[in-house]
Amino acid sequence: MVQTLDEDGTVDPWRRRARRTRRQMPLWQELPLLLVVAFCLAVLIRTFLLQAFFIPSSSMEDTLLIGDRVLVNKVVYDVRDPQRGEVVVFRGTDRWAPQVDEQPAPGVAGKLTRTVGDLVGVSRPGEKDFIKRVIGLPGDRVKCCDSQGRVTVNGTPLNEPYVLRDSPLDLPPNPAECRSRRFDEVVVPPGQIFVMGDHREVSQDARCQGPVPIDNVVGRAFIVVWPSSRWTSLSVPSTFADVSAPATASPGAPPVQPTPQGGVLLILPLVAALRGSRAFRSVASSSAT
Repeated sequence: MVQTLDEDGTVDPWRRRARRTRRQMPLWQELPLLLVVAFCLAVLIRTFLLQAFFIPSSSMEDTLLIGDRVLVNKVVYDVRDPQRGEVVVFRGTDRWAPQVDEQPAPGVAGKLTRTVGDLVGVSRPGEKDFIKRVIGLPGDRVKCCDSQGRVTVNGTPLNEPYVLRDSPLDLPPNPAECRSRRFDEVVVPPGQIFVMGDHREVSQDARCQGPVPIDNVVGRAFIVVWPSSRWTSLSVPSTFADVSAPATASPGAPPVQPTPQGGVLLILPLVAALRGSRAFRSVASSSAT
């Protein structure tokens, strides 16, 4: 063993103490600490970056099925507004009827479970959380239907292959419900968006409940993460590329380009930091067998 000596030939006690404090923590101490750190990171990521949402209804079938979990980018709309064709999660206004009516589990244990689930983003959605597709932006003129029964935006018909079960054409429009495919032209107010579900027969959306303020949008759903058999990205259909800008748009205004869905990249440095610990290596090696 090599010892560091002072000028007078004695062992420096401070350096000897520093060597002792640099010893690695035992696994039984390191693992709980990493769990606490991981939980705190999950809360921070859920609050500011990404959140998982559970799909409780069939209003977005077959794009999203009941029980799917989607990952929502919560920072993308801090730098730009929603775009047509994107799938967004938002808080409904007072006009929007709740889509889930389940009562929370009673007792302290039920409340604690729901609180923890809310923090890490794995709980069931609140009654005012909705997920729909953006059809119209502020100033857009949205109506249905043209001669082929299609929704039009600023006079451009939308070919919507994601709509597998559309509302019937023979029902007269009714502003109190969304059963009819036909609805009168709506001019989307400033600062709001017109959203619709992909399963038009059952979706209660902006056709009867009105547009949604952009300030109510939580974020963009960009990928289905569960179940694993349904992993897929939620991209913007090409039909929206043909929609012209509304007549009220300022001339010469440059189009807003979608930003990359880079929220996941922000997590990679955190994972890399954790990979250096013995506890992470132990868990990883045991799960690989």
